[in-house]
Amino acid sequence: MFSSKMLQYSAASFIIKGQIMANYHLAILKKPYIDMILDGSKTVESRFTITMRAPFGQIFEGDELFLKESSGPVCAMAKVRQVKTFENLTPKEIFKIKQLYNKNILASDEYWQSKLDCRFGILIRLKNVSAIKPIYISKKDWRAWVVLTEKANFGLLPMNFPSAAW
Repeated sequence: MFSSKMLQYSAASFIIKGQIMANYHLAILKKPYIDMILDGSKTVESRFTITMRAPFGQIFEGDELFLKESSGPVCAMAKVRQVKTFENLTPKEIFKIKQLYNKNILASDEYWQSKLDCRFGILIRLKNVSAIKPIYISKKDWRAWVVLTEKANFGLLPMNFPSAAW
C-alpha cells in the first residue's frame, strides 16, 4: 500500500558508558490528547510535517517518551511499541493514513485537513503508558518534540542514564 514510500524501523539503541540504552524523547501534546493516551483510547501518536524534523528517523521501537502537556508539566511516560514513517506524502496518501489509523490516533477532521500539505509523517504506537508525578521543566522554545541527550534533557534523565532507574 505505502511500500515505496514507507520506512519501518525496528529496535535500535545507542551505547553510553558501556550500557545499551534506548533513546529518550520529550513529546509535547495538548491536554485532551494526553488524557486519551492515559485512558488507553489513543494508542498512536502522529506527527506530520512539511520538512523532515524530529522525531522522523530518530525514534525507534523500545525508546522511552516523556509526555508533556503544552504549557504544563511532564505528566506521563510511555514506551514505543512500533514506528512507521512516511515520506513524500501527497494529500491522497494522508487521507488514506487517516482512514487506516485514525481509530488509534483520534484526531479531528480539522487536524487532518491542516496536514494535507505535509510531506513527512510518523506514527508511533505506544505501550506501557503511565501517569507520573508532574514534573515542571523550563522549556521555552517552540519545538513540539525533543530528542533528549545526556547534555540536553531538561533534568528529566538521571546522571549517566542508569537504566535501572526506569
